[in-house]
This record gives sequence, structure tokens and C-alpha cells, in this order.
Amino acid sequence: MMNKFLCLLPFYIWTLTCFLCVALAQTNATVPVKVGVVLDLSSSTAKIGWSCINMSLPDFYVSHSHFKTRLVFILRDSQRDVVTAAAQAIDLIKTEQVQAIIGPSTSMEANFVISLGAEAHLPIVTFSATSPSLSSLGSQYFFQIAQNDLAQVNAISAIVQAFGWEEVVPIYVEDDFGKGVTPFLTNALQQAYVRIPYMSAISPSATDEEIKTELSNLMTNQTRVFVVHVSSDIGIRLFSIAKLIGMMNRGYVWIVTAGLGNMLNSFDSPVIESMQGVLGVKSYVSRTKKLDDFEDRWKRKFIQDNPTLSGINLNAFGLWAYDATTALAMAVEQVGNLGFDMSNVSGNSSDIESLGVLRNGEKLGEAISRIKFRGLSGEFSVVNGQLPASAFEMVNVVGNGQRTIGFWTTQNGLVRNLSWTNTSTYSTSKKDLREVTWPGDTNSIPKGWEIPVKGTKLRVGVPVKAGYTEFVKAKLNPATNQPEIKGFCIDVFKAVVQALPYGLPYEFIPFPKMEAVISTTPIYDDLISQVYFGNFDAVVGDVTIIANRSNHVDFTLPYTESGVTMIVPVKDKRKKNAWAFLKPLTWDLWMTSACSFVFIGFVVWVLEHRVNEHFRGPPSHQIGTSLWFSFSIMVFAHRERVVSNLGRFVVIIWIFVVLILTQSYTASLTSLMTVEQLSPTVKDVSLLIKNRLNVGYLEGSFVHGILKEMGFQDYQLKIYNSTESCHKLFEKGVENGGIAAAFDEIPYVKLFLGKYCSNYVMVEPTFKTGGFGFVFSKGSPLVADMSRAILNVTQGNKMKIIESEWFNGSNCPDSKALVPSNSLGLDSFWGLFLIAGLASVLALIIFTVAFLYQNRDIWSGYNPGGTSIWRRIKMLVNIFNQRDERSHTFKKKEKRDESEDESRSNHNGLGAVEASPASQCPPSPSSEGDESDFSFNGEGAVFSQDQFGGEANNNPNAFLPQNVEITVRHWVQHA
Repeated sequence: MMNKFLCLLPFYIWTLTCFLCVALAQTNATVPVKVGVVLDLSSSTAKIGWSCINMSLPDFYVSHSHFKTRLVFILRDSQRDVVTAAAQAIDLIKTEQVQAIIGPSTSMEANFVISLGAEAHLPIVTFSATSPSLSSLGSQYFFQIAQNDLAQVNAISAIVQAFGWEEVVPIYVEDDFGKGVTPFLTNALQQAYVRIPYMSAISPSATDEEIKTELSNLMTNQTRVFVVHVSSDIGIRLFSIAKLIGMMNRGYVWIVTAGLGNMLNSFDSPVIESMQGVLGVKSYVSRTKKLDDFEDRWKRKFIQDNPTLSGINLNAFGLWAYDATTALAMAVEQVGNLGFDMSNVSGNSSDIESLGVLRNGEKLGEAISRIKFRGLSGEFSVVNGQLPASAFEMVNVVGNGQRTIGFWTTQNGLVRNLSWTNTSTYSTSKKDLREVTWPGDTNSIPKGWEIPVKGTKLRVGVPVKAGYTEFVKAKLNPATNQPEIKGFCIDVFKAVVQALPYGLPYEFIPFPKMEAVISTTPIYDDLISQVYFGNFDAVVGDVTIIANRSNHVDFTLPYTESGVTMIVPVKDKRKKNAWAFLKPLTWDLWMTSACSFVFIGFVVWVLEHRVNEHFRGPPSHQIGTSLWFSFSIMVFAHRERVVSNLGRFVVIIWIFVVLILTQSYTASLTSLMTVEQLSPTVKDVSLLIKNRLNVGYLEGSFVHGILKEMGFQDYQLKIYNSTESCHKLFEKGVENGGIAAAFDEIPYVKLFLGKYCSNYVMVEPTFKTGGFGFVFSKGSPLVADMSRAILNVTQGNKMKIIESEWFNGSNCPDSKALVPSNSLGLDSFWGLFLIAGLASVLALIIFTVAFLYQNRDIWSGYNPGGTSIWRRIKMLVNIFNQRDERSHTFKKKEKRDESEDESRSNHNGLGAVEASPASQCPPSPSSEGDESDFSFNGEGAVFSQDQFGGEANNNPNAFLPQNVEITVRHWVQHA
């Protein structure tokens, strides 16, 4: 048995081997799945895409060898024709029964093929058709594995905002590719307050001559910023022609959308040379080692397959084709080979009706929507049938290639360096972009507009009129037969043009044409309409900015004061009031001031009476001196010296009060006298309307409408056309058909008052207007630049020089000076009087306390006789009425007198002789009481302690000099 088994062993091994080979063969068997590819093989985009598709399958199946399905591509050429592309798609579906179609290349071709896919439940996958209009078809079987053009419009808008351009002209191809994104681009720019004055549409079949004609028309417009959204073949021709006719020079701005931006690295050198300075938006693809390795392999294979093509580089469309193929292979593996259901196809059906339906085609579509992986172009996922936009790269065509200047993301806007963790706010600032080299090889940012080539000079209309020629004056020079234009408005315009950062050629054109007789009626509305209809580019003159005019034209900022005000005659009342000098102060302030003068005089007398010879003497003399001193301080004419410190303190405070009071009185009196001199005859507009008085206005002015709205009747309105005619209407008087007031704009009013300042005055109310401004056509880019230049001129000395040259200086008060000022009242000065009063009372208190303390022996000393309080008060009064011999002022005087006596004796040769008793006796009772040093009350004599020195003070029984004792006895006997 063993030998028989050994003999049959080779047979068993051979049988098992065959069985394993058959099983392995059955295991490695794959299912081919047909996929149609419809591309325009004449375009470089299609060739790049097709090469990436072919490289995608080997790369995918090497790493996914266990997959049971294998994609088999069937390529058809659409020949860039919509009908051909549709026919090829029908043939692929009907004949080859493909389970998906990749392509077509363009949006127009894809439009019809998408409908076929929806009919046959067949997925249509495109990597190069980017029009937003395709997604609007709403087909669940259409997959746009490319960034939709709609995603880039905000990026383009951010670039325009960053450089401050106000107008943009889109240039687009007139097919589904161009028309699909144009509405969205227009909306994004308008939301950024960017105007689109013109849109340039180029036919897909346009010849070079037709493109040149369209570009030449663009050169005649002002706008120099262009956004180009065309196919690559038209874009190449467009920039070549633009360079040829001079539209790639300095001052132009060209921005290309992603349709051209993604192809920039595939253009040859002559095309790149014609696009120098162009800004481009392209889809951002992060660089990885896998991408670099693939790009090297792709480059070798593409050159091998297309030896006649040179300079072609891999772009985003090729990467999307690679990732789309990978995603389709993964989805087919999940669903398997579906096959077609032909049950509903009849024998006589047309081509479209005989397509059949892919079994469970919706499952394949759902599988594609679920696919997620990391592809060459980045994270791959399909949202609503589209590849979501992540970021865009901003490039600048410089030299032989392109240079990245920044990025744009939906979260952060413009950023210089792409950082996915950036949480800053949305930016549209050029600071977040690198420096740009613009057409003409310049780094200076173009302003975005230029004066049109056909109009080398700005046509500026100026009004021709007779009145108020200080603002604008146009006259015909008989020698040259040419108009001469000058005036205040003309000089301001010239100064503003000089302040512009660029040259602006212009010419003045009088309107209407210069005639022998100049019309006296201003024609401002007609002149403005000439700008609206394009006959003039601007208007310079005394044109007021008002609402209804701004509906048709644009105004710059005003360069004069704004508003309409009233002029009325003035009347002089100074000679009619002889007591006007009393009006500056109210009666309560007058009375308070008078009482304060008397009170301060009394206080100073109390403080100075005992120590100052100026405040002594008979009562009438003392009263007069005190009042004179108090009032003379008002004019600082007092001659009396104040010797006590308390008196000086009070006088200092009072001088401060008097100084403020006199200065305020002088200012108030001056103001009141001026107001009375320029008192207006009419102060309220309602009085003019109520009394039906005539008023005047400038002929042809919009002020007529304001007066009608206020309620004036036509018969009350009188017309004037110059300052002289207005003055004559005032002189004529209302009774003789003249006017009581005139209404005019403030610049005219100031000119009028400069000539007749002494007779008229400007009063309220003021009706707000826009002032004088320069007129430009609606949307003119000059408005912003001229407005900024006006600010520079009006804020500097240039405006003052121009005004002084054309207008006479005037010292006329404005309407605010005509408001009657109230007399000064006590409420404005009670604080000063309070300070002076408190200071005076404080000085009196200090003086009284010191006086009582010095004489405390009389007030509170030993009193054996029981002297009454009234007696003590009399004694204090008598002491107060006496001189204070201890005062330094009297001591100095005594020393001075002694020195004079001594010098007189020495001069007479008598020597030092003892004084006679009579000379040393106290004064007789007939002498002034205030000169005595004692008092007599009928019971005895009271002497001051200082009369006899310290010995008498310490000893009552001290020896009295004989002469003093005899004198006292003599006074007692007589008493």
C-alpha cells in the first residue's frame, strides 16, 4: 500500500497544483468598467488632464491591487464643439455603455452632456468646466471636481479694495464660461462700492481685429483697471494685442481670473512677455513631497508623449483630473459593474431615447459624494457636487514667470503668508500683500484711471454772466479773439489742480458762447446739464451744491462757506439815548457798588484814623477824605498813603474788585454802543412775510425756491443781478418798489458787505446749503482726488491769498454781534463783593480785638469808684479819637521834628537850652481834644500812662513835674 501511495504522490501533487492555479486565477480575475473621456484634444488643458488621468490609474491600482474592478478609459475628441461633444457622449453611452464620463473640457460642452447624464443616470465628472451656471442645472449626476469660479469673486474684490480703485471694467468671453461668473463678480464689486461703468464682451470666435477694436474702445474710456475672465486661447491673443497697442504700459491694471491664472505656468515665453505686470488669481495647492515626485514623473512622461510641445507645466487642472480619476475608481469599486437597463428602449427610438438607463446609477453618484482622501490637490471631498474652495494664491507676472504676492482665504481675506490657524479679522489691506510690479515696470500703484486718449484735455465749462464777476469773469480779448477767464473760482480751481499728485491738462470753455452782449441771467442748471450729457467733463464757477443737482452730476467738497442768509439795512440809535452810559450795569449793581464804596471808605478810616495823619482833622475833613480815597481808587488817583497792615490788606482786595468792575463796565459799554450803532431794521423773517414787505434775490438763483417755500408771494420778490443793483433796491425803499431785505448765499453776501459794510448787516436765519463746488460727471474718479486737493488748499495760506486778492477785507460784524447783550447784573459780581466784604469785616474784627486788648485796663481794670459801662465806652471812644503815639509813623515824625529843632537851634547859635515851663505844659483846653494826652471828668484828671514814663506807671505817688502840676491845677480851677 505504501508503494502504491508513493507512486501516486506525484499525480496528487500535480492535481493539487492545478487546482491551486485555477483557484488563484479565479481569485485574480478583475472586472473591467468602461469610463468615457470627452476632451478637446487640441487644448493644452485637455492634454495635461489626459496625461494625468492615464498616470492616476497605475498609481492607484499599484497600492490597491486587491480591487476587483479596473477602469477602462475610452477617449473621444470633442474638437471644441458643443454638438460634437454631445454626439461623442451619446455614442459612448449607447454604443460603449460606459458607466461614467470624464469631461467635457469646456462649460459650454458640459452643459448639454450634463443633461444626457441625468437622462441616463450616468455620472458626469469634469475637472476643467468651472462655470457657476453648471451647478444651477441641479443634476445629482454632475460632479464639478474643480473650484467653482464663483469662489474667486470675493478674492478679486479684495484686490480691488486693497489698492483703492473705484472703477473696474470686466472683460469676459461671451459664452457659458464668461456669462456664468460675470453677475457674481459684478455683485461682489458693487458691494465693495466699486463702480462698473462698462462691460466688455468678446465673442468666442472673435478675430484678432475684433479684439483690437474692443481694446481700442476701452482706451477711450477713463477706467484703467480690467478684470479678464476669458479662455486661455483668447487670453493669449488679447494680451499680445494689448501690448501691441500700448495698453500694457504704465497706468494700466490687469487682473486675470483663475481660468488664466491656473494656466500661467503653461504659457510660453512670448505670452509671458506680453503679460508683464499682470495680477493673477490661481487656485492654491500646497506643496508636498508626493506632489513634487509626481510632477517630476509627469514632466518626463508628458514630454515623451508630446515631443512637439515645450514649456508646458503641470497645473491645478491636471491635479484635479488625477484626483477625479482616483475618486471615480474608488467609487466604482464600492458599487461594482452596474450595466445598462435597455428594457425601455424601443426599436424606433431616437438616439437620445435609446440611451437606456444605468442600473443603480444613483448609487455610483452617492459613492462619489462619500469619497474622502488626501489627493495631490489637497483634501478631496465633494459637497453638493462641487469641490469646495479652500484658498487662492495671488501672483504677479514678472520676468520669465510668476511671483507670489499673497493669499486670500474666506476667513481672513488677504494674507501675506498662509496660516491655517490665523484667527485675525478679514483684511482687504494692501499691507498684507508683497510689493507688486505693475505694467510699465513700475512699483508705483496706478490710480486706476486716465484722461481718455481722444480727449487730451479736460473740457471745463465756465458760466458767462454780467454780475458778481469777482467769482467768474469771462471776456473776449479783441487782440487774440480768444476768451479770457479769471476770477476767484478760477484761481481756486488752478490751485487745486496744482495740488493734485499728477498732472491734469484742461481747457476752459465759456458757456454760452461769447457774444457781443453778455446775458445777465446765470445759466447754472443748463451748464450742469451739459456735463450730464457729456458735452463738458467738468464745470468751474460759483455753482452751489444742492440736492436736485447732485442727482445728475457729482460735486467735490465745497471750497466756500455754505448757507443762504439775509441782508438788511442798519439804523443808528446812539444819539437818541443820553443815559446810555448807565446801561452797562443794572440798578442793583449800581447801588451795591455805591454802598461798597462808602463801606470801604469807612473801614479804611477806622483802620487808619489813629495812625495816619491823612485821616485826621475836623469831622468834615475826615468824611471827605475817606470817601475821596474810596472813590479815587476806581481810577487809581488816590494820593493818601495807607500805613496800617490791615488797611493795606483791605485796600488790596478792593483794588482787585474795582479793577474787574471797571474793566467789565468799559467792555459792556463798548459792546452796547456798537450794537446800538448796527441795530438791524428787521430781525425776523416772519415780520417780512406778515407785513408783506418786498425782498430781493439774485437772478437765476435757487434762492427763489427757498423764498417761495417760506411763504413769500411773487409780488414781494424783486430780482437783482449785481451788488450795485441790490444796493439801489435798498435805497429805493419799500414804498417806492424797493426791498426791505435781500436773501443770498454767504459768499455773495460777504462780497456785498465788503462794499457797503456801513449800511447793511447780515442777520439770521441761515438756511443750509452745500456751498460752491466743482462739478464732474456722475462717477468721475476725479471727484475724490479733487476733494482731497481742495482740503489741502482751503486749510493752508493759499486760500487766504486768493480771497484777499479778489475780495476787499471787511470788518463787518457777523450776525452773532447783532444779538443785544444784557446789562451786567449783581449775579455776575456778587462773589467779588462778598470777598471784599469778608476781608473788610475781618480787618475790623482784628482791629477791634487789638484795640480792646491794648486798653484792657479801662474795660476790665480795677474800678473802686464804680464807673459805669457807658463811661468806659466814652473813655474808649476818646482814646480811639486820639493819636496812637506808639505808632511808628508818629515816632518817626517826632524824631524828624526833634532833629529839625536841633538843627534849627544849632543854626541860630543858641546851643542846648532847657525848654521853658510854658513849652512843656500840656495844651490848654482850647486846643483840639484829639491832641491832648489826658481827659477831665469833673472829679479829677486822667493821664495816660505813657505821659510820665515807666515810673509813674509803677508808682501812683511818683513825683510830678512842677510845671505839669501847676497846669492841672489851673485847668481844675477853671473847670
